[in-house]
Amino acid sequence: MQQEMYMVASNPVHAQGEYARLNVLFAGESQTKPSHRLGPKVYDFYLMHIVLDGEGVFQCEGKKHSLRAGDTFLIEPKQLISYESDNAMPWRYRWVAFSGELAPELVAAAGFRIDRQVIGTEKWKRAALLFRRIYQTFKVGGADAHLSATGYLHLLLAEYVKAMHADESDSSVRTAQGEGDRLLQQMIHYLSSQYTHPVSIEQMAESLGYNRAYLSRFFKQRTGVSPVTFLLKLRIDKARHMLRERPELTVEQISASVGLQDALYFSKQFRKLYGQSPTSYRDSMRTMRES
Repeated sequence: MQQEMYMVASNPVHAQGEYARLNVLFAGESQTKPSHRLGPKVYDFYLMHIVLDGEGVFQCEGKKHSLRAGDTFLIEPKQLISYESDNAMPWRYRWVAFSGELAPELVAAAGFRIDRQVIGTEKWKRAALLFRRIYQTFKVGGADAHLSATGYLHLLLAEYVKAMHADESDSSVRTAQGEGDRLLQQMIHYLSSQYTHPVSIEQMAESLGYNRAYLSRFFKQRTGVSPVTFLLKLRIDKARHMLRERPELTVEQISASVGLQDALYFSKQFRKLYGQSPTSYRDSMRTMRES
């Protein structure tokens, strides 16, 4: 039987202001003794454990979970919980505690919910390493400890996001309609976030891992327009807003700002969509405000 062990390190930096929106408090690791029990009790922060070895039971709000290596369990603030190591195979686990107004959103994005407070994944060793990195960061200390720990926590939660999506990919309940909705959202997000650059449909197809011709057909079937037309209209609409709100910018500067380097082409497409030149549109908007 392994010898009992306990080690913990706290954040040496007191988080204030913006940094307190997500604040990693402490992290540690323990090899528990047989039947070692904590609780029933409540915490006023989030406390996440990953089981490295052995077995144990986690109980939250009356629901019991039997856990083993690779399982992660999350304790949320104000939940009545208890957890106990197995008598024959006491568990060894790592933990990290954190708080802040961003915490609920992040743990939800990682897949933790009231009805899903335990997540098991085959690729858990990467997550276990990140728990360890947070502990080591606090152990070493330094003025940057809080920033490094927060960065590692983001990476840690991202591991559970990946695990969640892997589970969804393997699930037979995912429908073709759901897959299509997800792909369409990805395409719209890609175009909406990249429109200021000289993006191409080939680049988008490569980024999303699909054939260009397939993506173009799919997008037109779902939206009624091609990706190229959608991107052009998006750019012109963004430019239209800038013509109203940024009078200090020239038409050429606005054209470049929305990813269209050819100002003449921009003016031609703007007229085609709105029946007037960018300059005429700007002048008409100015006249309306002044009248």
